[in-house]
Amino acid sequence: MKTLFAGACVAISMGLAAINPADAKGCIKGAIVGGVVGHMAGHHGVAGAAAGCAIGHHEANKHQSGTENR
Repeated sequence: MKTLFAGACVAISMGLAAINPADAKGCIKGAIVGGVVGHMAGHHGVAGAAAGCAIGHHEANKHQSGTENR
């Protein structure tokens, strides 16, 4: 049941990213990775997804502005 729910969440997230990719640049990928890592680190998937989204969005903005080597 958890696998089905996780698959549905990923499918919905990817669908939302296709609708509005500019606002969520880096967030979807970071949230997926953060959620998996948070779940494996002690069932903190939601906190991991939130942190992953914030970090992914920050890294995407940093890459876009060209400040990754400063």
